[in-house]
Order: sequence, then C-alpha cells, then structure tokens
Amino acid sequence: MKDTGIIRKVDELGRVVLPMELRKKLNINIKDPLEIFVDGETILLKKYEPTCVFCGNDKDVVNVNEKNICKNCIEELKEIKF
Repeated sequence: MKDTGIIRKVDELGRVVLPMELRKKLNINIKDPLEIFVDGETILLKKYEPTCVFCGNDKDVVNVNEKNICKNCIEELKEIKF
C-alpha cells in the first residue's frame, strides 16, 4: 500500500470524506458505489465495478434479475437448449 499522507477524522455518523484530489485521481464520482474490504485491522475501499457472475468480465455488463451478466454470456445462454 502507498502512504498518501492524508489523515481524516470519522464524524459522529461514521463518515469519512475522501479528498477531492484523491477522488479525481481514482475517477470516483458523486454517488459511485465503493466496495469495503477488511484485512485484519486494515479497511480497504475500492470503486465497485460490476463483473459477470459467469466469466468475471467487466465489459458490457447488465443486471438481469439482480445478477450481473455480460452480453457475451447472455448470447451464449440464448444458444442453450433446455
């Protein structure tokens, strides 16, 4: 991990403000979802990028019945005869 030298306090509602320069650098915009990970006593934030539940692709992903599926897998599913 790279030290940014930035320190922020948690407010009374448990919120932390991410500095504008950091949000710009990481292309994090207002209302973008962030994933939260915990590794021991370390909290990691990552911009959420939906991936296909079948192949893990993150390109051309659509949400179908609350599942993320890429267009390639949708086409493959159309070809399956049940």
